[in-house]
Amino acid sequence: MFRHLVAVLRRRRSGVRMGLWKRFQHQMPERLKQVETDKDPEFSAMVLYYYHRAAQTLEPELIKEMEKYPHMKVEERQARVSAILNLIGSVSTSVEVNFPIVRKNGTYEIITGYRSHHVRHKLPLKGGIRYAMDVDENEVKALASIMTFKCACVNLPYGGSKGGVRIDPKNYTVDELQTITRRYTMELLKRNMIGPGVDVPAPDMNTGPREMAWIVDQYQKTFGYKDINSAAITTGKPVHIGGINGRNSATGRGVWKAGDLFLKDKEWMDLIKFKTGWEDKRVIVQGFGNVGSFASKFVHEAGAKIIGIKEFDVSIVNPDGIDITELFDYVAEKKTIKGYPKAQETTEDLLTADTDILMPCATQKVITNENAGNIKAKLILEGANGPTTPAGEKILLEKGVLLVPDLYCNAGGVTVSYFEYLKNINHVSYGKMNSKKTSELIHELINSINESFQRCPDSAIPQIEPNKKLTRIRECTTEADIVDSALQTVMESAAIGIKQMANKFELCNDLRRAAYVYSSLKVFEAIESSGISQQ
Repeated sequence: MFRHLVAVLRRRRSGVRMGLWKRFQHQMPERLKQVETDKDPEFSAMVLYYYHRAAQTLEPELIKEMEKYPHMKVEERQARVSAILNLIGSVSTSVEVNFPIVRKNGTYEIITGYRSHHVRHKLPLKGGIRYAMDVDENEVKALASIMTFKCACVNLPYGGSKGGVRIDPKNYTVDELQTITRRYTMELLKRNMIGPGVDVPAPDMNTGPREMAWIVDQYQKTFGYKDINSAAITTGKPVHIGGINGRNSATGRGVWKAGDLFLKDKEWMDLIKFKTGWEDKRVIVQGFGNVGSFASKFVHEAGAKIIGIKEFDVSIVNPDGIDITELFDYVAEKKTIKGYPKAQETTEDLLTADTDILMPCATQKVITNENAGNIKAKLILEGANGPTTPAGEKILLEKGVLLVPDLYCNAGGVTVSYFEYLKNINHVSYGKMNSKKTSELIHELINSINESFQRCPDSAIPQIEPNKKLTRIRECTTEADIVDSALQTVMESAAIGIKQMANKFELCNDLRRAAYVYSSLKVFEAIESSGISQQ
């Protein structure tokens, strides 16, 4: 009788625990459940869907970690984990600003802009500013969220933010664009939404170094006239006002490096039945803008063949490979790939053409459930933000395709932006302090070896000289060289973390979930350690 009573009590306690688990188990929000099958989901919904899916994977591990608080009851640990995961899934601050400008023709126009801050687990926040007609609050919030995860993925001490102005810049003069940029800057400064220690913007769609220079100048003449770190209010600036060499090619280099770290990993290449390395790999690139062009350049230099390039107005192919160096020169002169004489124009959809590697580096949602089944590439490198819908990705994963996600793959730009930020707040260019010393150290090492052999009685031993690689290391004294080397180190560290998460949670080829799990874990730990009530 006593044993029976004990068994009943145990079952009841187990039932209570199970009930608590169900109560706090992370749930996919109802509005996001259709994203998995939606042909054209909102980008904001895609980002949230990917995050909540990762949170579901991660939650049991996080609750187990809460055992470090022995004074907390089981339900308290579960509640704490649930609260932090829900916080990460929301945007802490979002503002809309409206202001008038006077056009060149004398008419008045109301301009609308946005800036969103995701969780402030680390300051400053980081995110670009885009000028486009499709800018709205939902898109800006989604991009702010993905910036948080992107920065965490590559171990940058930033939170995520994003901003945008709803205009088509082609319809405005340079003077009008400068007025809009400066007014937008002032509206954000008045609300403490940007600043070197608060939120650091960068270029994005339809903005560049020119707009960043205007923002710096506006800040220095108003709120930041006493701020010694005023140049750090933006990154992506012209080099002569605090920008950094190597920023222009950084995102494309990051795409190449992300692919390189998987292509050289035999375990992952065995998964998709590839030989390791770039040699003899056929590559198709969608988009030949800043990201796609430099990604193509580095992939081409690594030994792959770029057999096709798809742009919004034309597609070109060459089965024997396109010389990217020559194409760079052609585009510099003609401003388009159309008419390039050493490739043929084609009407074939290159996204589904026969190739080994596909690099979508242009726009969102180009791979969907309608064309994913026809994609022949076994490795996809996402140079653009959100080029694959969840429904399309599901088909690709079932086919065994290895997809390196945007979260990691195109993080080269923000990584080099971080280097620029450090340059600004340290008030010294990279290489000025120690590059000469390092060069002399290596040079003297070679001299010492030579002197040792010269003292050797055997005169037949030749003089030792540095090989090409050692010479390159010795001469790596420019800022661009240092930036490129540091970027590759950052990408290598992130790749290790993503691979570990994929193996730990048995995610097979689902690298996107692995990347979100890896990022979300670090964001969670930062919030949990600092105290959730203080966020």
